[in-house]
Amino acid sequence: MAAQGLHRVSITGIGIVSCLGNDLETVGTALREGRSGLVIDPQRTELGFRSPLTGQINNFDPKILSRKQRKSMPDFAVWAYASARDALDLAGLSAAAIENEQTGLIYGCDSSCIAAVEQVDALLQRGETKGIGSGQIFRSMTSTVTMNLNTLLKTKGACWSLSSACSSGGHAIGQAADLIRLGRQERVICGGAQEINWQSMCSFDGLGAFSTRVDDPATACRPFDADRDGLVPSGGAATVVLERYDLAEQRGATILGELLGYGFSSDGEQLSVPSEDGLSRAMQSALQQSGLAANEIDYLCAHATSTPAGDAAEAGNIRRVFGAKTPRISALKALTGHELWMSGAAQVVYTTIMAQQGFTTASYNFERSDEGTAGLNILRETDSKPPGKVLCNSAGFGGTNSSLVIAFN
Repeated sequence: MAAQGLHRVSITGIGIVSCLGNDLETVGTALREGRSGLVIDPQRTELGFRSPLTGQINNFDPKILSRKQRKSMPDFAVWAYASARDALDLAGLSAAAIENEQTGLIYGCDSSCIAAVEQVDALLQRGETKGIGSGQIFRSMTSTVTMNLNTLLKTKGACWSLSSACSSGGHAIGQAADLIRLGRQERVICGGAQEINWQSMCSFDGLGAFSTRVDDPATACRPFDADRDGLVPSGGAATVVLERYDLAEQRGATILGELLGYGFSSDGEQLSVPSEDGLSRAMQSALQQSGLAANEIDYLCAHATSTPAGDAAEAGNIRRVFGAKTPRISALKALTGHELWMSGAAQVVYTTIMAQQGFTTASYNFERSDEGTAGLNILRETDSKPPGKVLCNSAGFGGTNSSLVIAFN
């Protein structure tokens, strides 16, 4: 029973467009077998990037929408639509079932860089603004995902994009769950989206934040490993359909999981260096709302991006919550790269896939810990035991942290 009359929150649908694949079966196989989605982008090499490594979306057909519909959408908004459509199909929700005030949309998204670049280029080339086109207004807004999906799906409830750097997707799912828990919405289509183009990544590259292991892209991203040297940028879109548990049961939906807790915090310290306790406060808050003790969590899906300072900080925060005996831990970014704004939402999709397909993904490319990452129970091989009680972490620039607790059994 939900505490104090609050509603329980179920997961009934998931969808994904990522560098691991564009459907649940393909992505599940990649997670199980350790198939990386990371590549070298020749254009980044030509442009003088320090690191040409990136995730890459393959075999995606944008013509699921008409040219007119796509006019106001950057590619990542189209990916978000595709993932939402798949999630709704899996949930068994028809168009009529979501065209109402009890269905909301919340996505994490913290930039739409490419559209801004394109409209400036158009002005400089033509010497006037008339040729820019009306669609660029909607493509360049940070809320481009939710405004376009609202028009396409015709939902009439909550509709906004949440911007909190690399924790955006995690916060979007947590906030959606809160709306359902409080009785403000009966269902929310939520998730995150991230563009992959080089234009959005050149300033990150200038900071020296990316791995330079260009000899073998598949092993470049090494979360928690002593030889990690930086993250690999990536992106795509991930969608989760959350519903009031009792209503999902009443309509005979398949319950994929239950979102038990959402915790958030901010470091209140530095812009780009995580603190010693910020993420642990989010984890403890999520556990408190879930009603679970730390020792009941059997799998932790880490944020770990493969940066020296970030991974060490997360390891310290995990030890602060779990002590000497941590749950099984893996960092999926070894395969996907850092999916930035969508990463927190993607983790929920990936862990749900694992639960459905009966395994827990290894933390690939991890060979040995250093002083900062020691003491964690990191999975070195894919485990045949699926995740049961799960904690998913995400964190972002500015010291913003999100933690979600999900039960799959």
